[in-house]
Amino acid sequence: MVFGRIWRAFRVVTVAIAIAAGFAAGCAPVAVFPGEEAPRTAGNPAESYLLEPGNRVRVIVFNEQSLSGDFTVDPLGNIAMPLVGNIPASGVTAKALSKRIEDTLKRDAYLNDPSVAVEIQTFRPFYVLGEVRQPGEFPYMTGMTVLSAIAKAGGYDYRARQGEVVLVRTIDGDQIEYRAVERTPILPGDIVKVLERRF
Repeated sequence: MVFGRIWRAFRVVTVAIAIAAGFAAGCAPVAVFPGEEAPRTAGNPAESYLLEPGNRVRVIVFNEQSLSGDFTVDPLGNIAMPLVGNIPASGVTAKALSKRIEDTLKRDAYLNDPSVAVEIQTFRPFYVLGEVRQPGEFPYMTGMTVLSAIAKAGGYDYRARQGEVVLVRTIDGDQIEYRAVERTPILPGDIVKVLERRF
């Protein structure tokens, strides 16, 4: 009889452990890589980048030093230029903004035939998450790759799966996940997720 009680208690504990293990496995699934590979070329991000509040641009009005300078897109999406005042800049490319400035200078009769160039000084930041030493938000610089992004985050930690990452990119308002390697170029606003390796 004593043996029977011990056996029943043993079975109850075994079942409880099995249920707990199954529950834990269900709550912490093994992370997997997306099937689609990230684009291997990024082109020049400045050509297609849409300006947003907080970005800094350099406006060069040729032969008009007093109108040229560095400007920050304000919270309302404008840059405040001398003489002409506020010019909407959010949501357009640098090329489109230069055309907008030229049109404003012509319309207000400041210059007859203005020539304007706009250079983007700061972009949207990128993010590195997961198994790195210092995850977080970092300033984007042209020409960055997954590896240089991870280096900005202090490098891999000891649990990281190295060589491949999940790259999250926003395209037309949707977040798309890609499988990426260390030499994959990144764009402003990208999220680099370093997964944990399987021991």
